[in-house]
Amino acid sequence: MSSSPAASTPPVPPTSPTPSRLLLRNARVGLGGPVRHVLIEGGRVAAVRDEPPGAESRHTSDIEDVDLEGATVLPGLWDAHVHSVQWAEARRRIDLSGARSAREAAELVRPHLRSTELTMGYGFRDALWPDEPDGSLLPADLPAVLISNDLHTAWLSAAALALVGRGGHPTGVLRERECYDAMAALPLPPRELLDRWVAEATVAAAELGVTGMLDFEFADNVTDWLRRVREQEVAIRVTCSIPRNALDDAIARGLRTGDPVAGSGGLIEVGPVKMFIDGSLNTRTAYCDDPYPGSGDCGRLETPPDELAATMAQAARHGLHPAVHAIGDLASSIALDAFDLVGCPGRIEHAQLVRAADFHRFARPGLIAGVQPAHAPDDREVADTHWCGRTSRAFAYADLLAAGATLELGSDAPVASLDPWDGIASAVTRTDDERPAWHPEQAIPLHAALAAASRGRSSVREGDPADLMILERDPSLLEADELRRPGVLGTLVDGRWTHRKSW
Repeated sequence: MSSSPAASTPPVPPTSPTPSRLLLRNARVGLGGPVRHVLIEGGRVAAVRDEPPGAESRHTSDIEDVDLEGATVLPGLWDAHVHSVQWAEARRRIDLSGARSAREAAELVRPHLRSTELTMGYGFRDALWPDEPDGSLLPADLPAVLISNDLHTAWLSAAALALVGRGGHPTGVLRERECYDAMAALPLPPRELLDRWVAEATVAAAELGVTGMLDFEFADNVTDWLRRVREQEVAIRVTCSIPRNALDDAIARGLRTGDPVAGSGGLIEVGPVKMFIDGSLNTRTAYCDDPYPGSGDCGRLETPPDELAATMAQAARHGLHPAVHAIGDLASSIALDAFDLVGCPGRIEHAQLVRAADFHRFARPGLIAGVQPAHAPDDREVADTHWCGRTSRAFAYADLLAAGATLELGSDAPVASLDPWDGIASAVTRTDDERPAWHPEQAIPLHAALAAASRGRSSVREGDPADLMILERDPSLLEADELRRPGVLGTLVDGRWTHRKSW
């Protein structure tokens, strides 16, 4: 397809020197778009033309000339919700996603247990299990931690509980804040090794057309990512969230949402402040108007409304936007009330269940709904069980769009794989296997899903940042089951190759 044989070449970090200009000849620009010639200069799209530059310009030493032979060029993808360290670690943990009971999950881990090192399992879903996770199912003298797929539950052996200062816990099952505190107290791999794992995960993301992500890791993300871009081959841009408990420190450091981080080569910017209202569906702690069947419990309120609004206002006064975790319908309503009261821009993360009367409130200027469409097919049985009678307004992306909401798609990796095509396909088809579409009335058009997965960019225009992906096949021509595999031939960040399969 080009001037050189097709072959997989190593990813090129965005900081690598490249020619000052790149010409993508014979590129099909946009969904079903025309064939054009795209010139990139200084990290931006300099021209989209019917005719390429003259031969004398194309053969100068400072231009790279690539013939795409009709491959499709689209804006690069963003994953708007990632937990980078947990995703990097989960890629190396024991997969528990197939466990159908607590006892089966424990048996999957047992062959891997060692007396001298911590064993980590990830991905169990206990909402429909016939039994309960309990520390007694794990060998007491061997350190093991099993993490639920939604990251809201940690199940620890007695030896692991001792590691985090919780020896004697009656069940070894920690949920919500207890879970987060325990995970933060676990010993980490050496920093250099963990940074390498995270950087490798960005390379894998670039291979899928990803040019950026919003990192919600519970850490000093600005410091950690600045170190990584200086020491590792980071293949994407990163927006760094700030945990709520670090808000005062962020204010003292003068951090403001949207500001580039000095010394990062333009790859890192300051993101929003993460706040929690409730828990999750699978853990049955999402805060809802109606109780969960058989429990009389409506979920868990993590931050009272007055405290939430006060924290949001404090952040907003210092130029920091809030990102509010709200999954249940009561939690979403509390978040919307707080945005109405404070009047600041920001984000509501997840919005999995929304009151019918609240959809229009998501259309307020400056508000983004960060949603994860791959969760809908993953959690449909759990939602049918625990949100019975309300699922017509669960994962309701079509209703949010119709109400005027601004959507950004993410994976919540490692809750789902960091694969935007999985999220795009799930948003469009409302299924991910042979099952019929779940609430197909909430499917959204492909062009809307792609724009929501590209920070609102829907076309390649002169003056845009040259954060682009090159696809073997135009997604608008693909069948539903092909949409998860469009064939990413190349990815560019700031006009530099971060993934290059051909040419």
